[in-house]
Amino acid sequence: MKASDLFVKCLEEEGIEYIFGVPGEENADFMISLEDSGKIKFILTRHEQGAAFMAEVYGRLTGNPAGCLGTLGPGATNLITGVADSNMDRAPMLVLTGQGSTLRLHKESHQIMDVVKMFEPVTKWATSVLHPNTIPEIIRKAVRIARSEKPGAVLIELPENIAKESSDINPIKPQRYMRSVPDEAVIDNAFEIIASSSRPIILAGNGIVRTGASQQLRKFSKRTNIGVMSTFMAKGCVDKDSEHCLFTIGLGSRDRMSFLIDEADVVITLGFDMVEYHPSLWNPNSDKKIIHADFLPAEIDQNYHPQIELIGDLAHTLEALNARAKDRVKFYYDLTRQNKIRQDMIEDLAEHKDDDTKGSIRPQKALWDARQVLGPNDILLSDVGAHKMWIARYYHCHEPNTCLIPNGFCSMGFSLPGAIAANLVYPGRRVLGIAGDAGFLMNVQEMETAKRLNSNIVMMVWEDKQYGLIAWKQQSEFGKHTDLSFDNPDWEMLANSFGWNGYFVNDSKDLLSTLENAFNDGAPSLVVVPIDYRENMLLTKRLGELTLNM
Repeated sequence: MKASDLFVKCLEEEGIEYIFGVPGEENADFMISLEDSGKIKFILTRHEQGAAFMAEVYGRLTGNPAGCLGTLGPGATNLITGVADSNMDRAPMLVLTGQGSTLRLHKESHQIMDVVKMFEPVTKWATSVLHPNTIPEIIRKAVRIARSEKPGAVLIELPENIAKESSDINPIKPQRYMRSVPDEAVIDNAFEIIASSSRPIILAGNGIVRTGASQQLRKFSKRTNIGVMSTFMAKGCVDKDSEHCLFTIGLGSRDRMSFLIDEADVVITLGFDMVEYHPSLWNPNSDKKIIHADFLPAEIDQNYHPQIELIGDLAHTLEALNARAKDRVKFYYDLTRQNKIRQDMIEDLAEHKDDDTKGSIRPQKALWDARQVLGPNDILLSDVGAHKMWIARYYHCHEPNTCLIPNGFCSMGFSLPGAIAANLVYPGRRVLGIAGDAGFLMNVQEMETAKRLNSNIVMMVWEDKQYGLIAWKQQSEFGKHTDLSFDNPDWEMLANSFGWNGYFVNDSKDLLSTLENAFNDGAPSLVVVPIDYRENMLLTKRLGELTLNM
């Protein structure tokens, strides 16, 4: 068969469901082959970056890669930010780019650049197809690498002349492998350290969520009563209503949970990824006793030097710890501070739930109402900006993978295309994206994609008419900030021009009902609120004044 047909057949064999992207001349053969596929859906996007974010969210929610597609040159460069975001947030992804004929790659030629070299720093593997007979091996290897811990992005470049050639090779049938598990003696040693401690704490990371280990974690925390704090990307690993949920840690400023790590005599890290929250921020003196459980050995770092490493399948590790905990009659832990910190945080979260201010809306109130309108399995996606810090602290989850925050590469422009993908994966769930006015406009063109797909999503934009997070950080450090202001479109006119429903809400008491109406409209909806970012510096001041006796 033709090489481009073989390429598609191999993707079908791997179970690829979606490819998002913008095609060009150099992948015309591939697109014609893809059109004949009865198994893979192609979603035309309005920008390659949007395609990459859609593929990322699909990967985060399903654990399987989707494809994002661009042509050579500018199509490939447009993909790279979303690809880097997916790779550092550990989402499996296939990046598919066209390329000019191999007969002109060695010389100056129109739109020719070394795409493989460009993508090498932001992918787990990047390669070019130089012979049609290598396609089955390349795709099988690419999917295995993309899915393996830590998952990420893989680039496959298909030059236009190779796509036209013929091959008599068949696709390779996927064979999944079982993950390795830690040695039982090492697990025994780790359990004895945990059992003999007096103030242990669990720090759960992204690995817990993406590998489905949350249920075993919940059993472990219930049996031992050890509290669980999570990074931003591990929200929901323990139900927010559980007495063992200690919410999140990861803000630049010290928060209430920081005191629990300070007091802990053992820190148990589960699927912890230091791209989210560097150990120097919670172990500055490098004196914490750490038990590291993950699929891979710990990154070598001066502030992260575990005494014991449990390397292998996380769910199995927790299951083994649970079996040992089940046989123990009682654990003698001092949980006084843990319970007090949890109660203080609950009070923080509810402080402004009944606000009725007009003219602007506090971040705390906006997130309280968002939590009320979303069910336990509904999905909130955060863009990047000041609002991400508020979501991280004030929005908490019942289930894993119901709050998606980019917190490795942290690219703006994530939430709108991501919401479209979340709705494709879970069409029966409510999907709410939250973005600042800056981040939303970075991929605003995907409003057309959402309307074309009839995506049942709501985007809530927090308007402050400036790059709010940068202003917040400059103000905190220098006592002032540079000019970061800009203007915005007429939001309701913008929504209407794309066929969306549009709402502008400046009265706090109307926000909950407006969000409810937006979800019931049966079409994509834009809800814009003038956000009261005077709260930013008030939060900074408040966190700076926290003491251990509070």
